[in-house]
Amino acid sequence: MGAPPRVAVPDTRELAAQFEDEKPGRSLTGPVGLLVTGTTVGIALLALVQVFQPLPQGSKYYLIIFLAGVLPTVFLAYPAGLSIPWRPGRTPASGDGPDPAGPTRSDWLLAAAALVACLYPVLPFTVGGGGGGYDAFLDRQGLLVGLDVAMGTVLLLLLLEACRRTTGWILPAVCLLFLAYGYYGGLLPQSWPVAHAGLDFGQLVDAFYNSDSGFYGTPLDVAASYIVLFTIYGAVLDLSGAGRFFVELSAAAFRRSRTAAGRTAVASGFLLGTVSGSGAATTVSIGAVTWPVLRRAGYPAERAGGMLAAAGVGAILSPPTLGAAAFIIAEYLGVSYLQVLGWATIPTVLYYLGILLAVEIDARRSGVRPVVVHADSPWRLLGRFGYHFLSLLVITGLLALGVSATKAVVGATVLAAALSFLDRRHRLTPARLVEALGTGARGVLAVSAVCAAAGIITATTTKTGLGPQAAALLVSGAQAVSSDPAVVLALTAVLAAVALTLLGLAVPVTASFVIGWVIIGPALLDLGVAAPAAAMFVFYFAVLSEVSPPTALAAVAAAAVTGGRLVPTMWQTLRYALPAYLIPIAFVITPAGLGLLGIGGPQRVAVAAVVSALGVAVLAVAAGGWLPGVGPAGVPERILGALAGLTLLWLEPVPVTVGAVLAAAVVAGVLVRRGSANRTGEPSATPPVNPGEENSETDQRAAGRGSGGARPRRERRRRLRGQTGRRDEGRRRQRDHLQGH
Repeated sequence: MGAPPRVAVPDTRELAAQFEDEKPGRSLTGPVGLLVTGTTVGIALLALVQVFQPLPQGSKYYLIIFLAGVLPTVFLAYPAGLSIPWRPGRTPASGDGPDPAGPTRSDWLLAAAALVACLYPVLPFTVGGGGGGYDAFLDRQGLLVGLDVAMGTVLLLLLLEACRRTTGWILPAVCLLFLAYGYYGGLLPQSWPVAHAGLDFGQLVDAFYNSDSGFYGTPLDVAASYIVLFTIYGAVLDLSGAGRFFVELSAAAFRRSRTAAGRTAVASGFLLGTVSGSGAATTVSIGAVTWPVLRRAGYPAERAGGMLAAAGVGAILSPPTLGAAAFIIAEYLGVSYLQVLGWATIPTVLYYLGILLAVEIDARRSGVRPVVVHADSPWRLLGRFGYHFLSLLVITGLLALGVSATKAVVGATVLAAALSFLDRRHRLTPARLVEALGTGARGVLAVSAVCAAAGIITATTTKTGLGPQAAALLVSGAQAVSSDPAVVLALTAVLAAVALTLLGLAVPVTASFVIGWVIIGPALLDLGVAAPAAAMFVFYFAVLSEVSPPTALAAVAAAAVTGGRLVPTMWQTLRYALPAYLIPIAFVITPAGLGLLGIGGPQRVAVAAVVSALGVAVLAVAAGGWLPGVGPAGVPERILGALAGLTLLWLEPVPVTVGAVLAAAVVAGVLVRRGSANRTGEPSATPPVNPGEENSETDQRAAGRGSGGARPRRERRRRLRGQTGRRDEGRRRQRDHLQGH
């Protein structure tokens, strides 16, 4: 048995919740807490049973029951967040204020209404021409009676309110905008490309409530069939101690390296992504542990925050557990989840290559000092707690054997729960197993509400034909600039990237992907982009909303941990995450770019990976102003490096040749600069600092200035001169004292 690890992982859930797409819910206790826990555990068990014993009525019937459990729970678990005006002289009832500790009377009423509206399609008896059971409800598709429309309207309003409570006002506003377009679109001038014949309210409710593209469409199906299982798996893995182990292993692996602090942060972000599906939550978790180490190493708060945010968001982009939108890709394209993981592998490697190069560059440019990370031997940690990796390997192995993603993750969950008994501190006893099931199901409440509400957008787009019309507008905008097909495709990709980034600033990642796929996806497909490339392009830019200013939730979370200034932290995050913005464009603008998704044979894949890695490397040099192993890069070399990186990502023979020549010019320029510095007698690199030397405010300020580490050296020389002067003054006083005697 190894000694207990010394790197602690504090509880950061409350802090992380403040910066996630979803708002933090209530901490419920007492009878209400038991009710919510029982409901969430029931939802979890229903999802697990559905994997092996599906309901005989079909998947839509399961989605109705699933939403009937989720939506009422949202109103109990999430406060309204609204101030209720009270008449003068009247005292509000307990719990009815703007921030109640428990559900209010209105919350209970909304929960009851949600339960009735959700279960109405399976109502076994007839009421006012409606009801009559599930089959009767389906038979009325396109011919809804008044009670059907009324119940569908109630469910529509309740879903909008649930989204407002869990994610804010913007997504409900977007849904209402699409609803208004569907209802009033017939009043637009018919010469406008986005005009349509118009839909009455009953037709819209029918599309939302009684079709396969509305509330019970693919997004909710993914939430109820996949996401809930992966959140349960993450909760089990977390409670079994895996999160603590991953951070400790990262710290131990690099404890003797000069860049140990930065490498630990990056590796922790990658590993913790298997436990947390949120970029902000991962950022806070790794920041709570690694920021003290980064600070001692001399990283300015803003630079450290950028590193933490980029590493945290990278967890959503990394196999084997990608973000929720990855499951929607598999459903939309009709492929296995394993294929989606394969598409994400090379872009993930390139993303972390860019971050690690930036870490190495910052360590030399900013005068980062080695620090001692107190952690056990990595081999001892692996020998004692390495079993936490087994469940991840099981997921990948079962997927490779053709097992469905749902059965693979259930098998991994059972294995993780069993392995927890190898550590007495984290054994999943029956009580803790109930906690894991409840936590996992509660983690899917907000995303389920978002996915159901996304049905408003998808159904409206399908009924009105908005997708092809918007795609035609996007393409025509690019064609107005040039008629060359390659230029049109490149401009369309850039415009689509900008549009997706702006969209992601306003709505959660899952909703951003759904909207982007139905609006922007057709534009890329019309220009000949392969469906996998188009889907992954939309996925990446939907995820990158977490690091894109001015919202950049992961960067905001990192700034809260480090205490750094917000805007500089956001810009540092962009610098670290730069490959994630450029690689998706690379595999869209040219057929050779499909090699980055592992498509097109070994030769295309190898060439695309190597050339793109070179492009990422020279972009890191351009952004950081330093060539690792050589020395600082000046402004000319940085400009050439930026041009070389962008050119190399256009994976065609001529651009690749030009980019390689420019990259060679960058290396030659840095070598010449280093030779000139050596001839003039100036050091070309920052000398190492005593590992035991503590950081100071002067060091931190100096580390954030300049590009060659000159100011940190001047500060150290000034301190040495001061110490020498104090020693000389002490000797003079001692000599005078002796002479006086």
